[in-house]
Amino acid sequence: MSDGAAIWADAMIAAALAAIDPGAASVLLRAGAGPVREQWLDLLRELISSTTAVRKLPPSISEDRLLGGLDLAATLQAGRPVMQRGLLAEADGGVLIAVMAERIAPSTIAHLTAALDTGSISIERDGLSLRAPARFGLIALDEGIDDERVSPALADRLACHLDFGAVARADLGESLFKSTDIAAARELLPQVRLSDAAIAALTTTAVVLGIDSLRAPLLACRVARIAAALDGGTDVAESHIACAARLVLAPRATRLPATEDDADSNDAPEPRDDQPESEEDHSNDGPLEDRVLEAAQAAIPADLLKRLQDERAARTRASSAGRQGTAQKAPQRGRPIGSRRGEWRAGARLNVLETLRAAAPWQPLRRRTQPAGKSSRLIVHKDDIRITRFKQRSGTTTIFVVDASGSSALQRLAEVKGAVELLLAECYVRRDEVALIAFRGKGAELLLPPTRSLTRAKRSLAGLPGGGGTPLSAAIFAATELALAVKAKGQAPTIVLMTDGRANVARDGGGRSEAEAEALVAAKQLALTGIPVVLVDSSPRPQDKAARLAGAMQARYVALPHADAARLSQAIMAQAGRG
Repeated sequence: MSDGAAIWADAMIAAALAAIDPGAASVLLRAGAGPVREQWLDLLRELISSTTAVRKLPPSISEDRLLGGLDLAATLQAGRPVMQRGLLAEADGGVLIAVMAERIAPSTIAHLTAALDTGSISIERDGLSLRAPARFGLIALDEGIDDERVSPALADRLACHLDFGAVARADLGESLFKSTDIAAARELLPQVRLSDAAIAALTTTAVVLGIDSLRAPLLACRVARIAAALDGGTDVAESHIACAARLVLAPRATRLPATEDDADSNDAPEPRDDQPESEEDHSNDGPLEDRVLEAAQAAIPADLLKRLQDERAARTRASSAGRQGTAQKAPQRGRPIGSRRGEWRAGARLNVLETLRAAAPWQPLRRRTQPAGKSSRLIVHKDDIRITRFKQRSGTTTIFVVDASGSSALQRLAEVKGAVELLLAECYVRRDEVALIAFRGKGAELLLPPTRSLTRAKRSLAGLPGGGGTPLSAAIFAATELALAVKAKGQAPTIVLMTDGRANVARDGGGRSEAEAEALVAAKQLALTGIPVVLVDSSPRPQDKAARLAGAMQARYVALPHADAARLSQAIMAQAGRG
């Protein structure tokens, strides 16, 4: 059986487990949109009972729609506060399918995890109190590409983790289960017993695989019980424990178990005299913990260590991107610029005049359609509600990254300093903030954090020495980190990189070839942030290396051979869109 076929077989088992007990066997599925994922979802819907509601959870859902709150239109029409139920309360006893789960807002993640932990939601706002049960199963669809991942807090609460990256359409097989099997397993599940030996085997396997979360072995125990019920038994057997290890523990592994060659032969367990005869027959196969570990190890990807390194780096970048406010909400303060149709929710400002103006033409018709004996002075529908729009100017921070290495110092460092001073004066007039990073020798140094002080900026620039190697990658990484921090504060950063592109010092001390490759990697990562960059080739003649670097970071490339400080300043201003 190929790897893809084996993964699909486990995926069908996971679908059956989720259909039996959605709350205990929730699923995290990493797969792009396509026939493989759709066939698995169709299988899940077929196995789920017709009485079980299946709802979709969009990534951009509002808090009022998620939790519930005051229904403004119904409140105005009824003349008393009317609460509307949120999606989590509506999904009680059913299944939620979270589409693009890797893009769910952190606030939504917090509410989801709280509901999964407590099985209920609680609202205390708008002068109303609402408590409702919210026991549901969650199917999180991770459609992330490259660095995007589902929140670790949410992934930790989902039992079965599946990855369809290696599954092709040729690997898809017929369903192994029917809806009658699911119904029989539901009735049998309360009678299933889990032995202490099974609990010890799953817990030991989690420890050996480097799983720190306490939820993982708990979820594995629940999955083992559901697998036993699906198999028609009331006792959890070794095959059910192995199934739980493959679906729950193996995808969470953070290290590979030690091989027999690494283990001390003196540590082998000795047989006990009081061991039952039936257990001695299995002694040649090793303890139950070892057999469960072998089953989990067989499901661990071969490139586990590389994937762990990539995911760790991705989480670091994702946390920075999450703080940078790439999906900032519309401003809630500033200069009013009209109104728009929308929902009145927390943070939004209701435009009462425009709401009444939108509802006024429809009052005669709405009064005629009112039930007999019911009168209302004002009938406002949901489509009448208008929200005030605001326009707010965000500050701009220009981050100057100056090459002060030997190659630049011997050629054009004085002209670069003059251009930066002119740009600093322009920024001072607009009351924008500026920052200064210089790189030479073995690393990059933040000489001036974001400030509006022109005097401090000129003083830092005047004392900038030249000479040494060109640690270009260190400078790009430092500029990216600073720009993301600026963006997290709600400001708009722009990076102006002045260099000849001749990297010769890597961050680990490597030579020219390593430094150039590392600089291109750093440039591509900077391009992913979407931060505008202007690369000024400060060499007397345009360099191919500088042009390739600008292409990698999707920057505006400015080559100004023999240009003075004034022309250099004008070119940067024009390329940045400010001229």
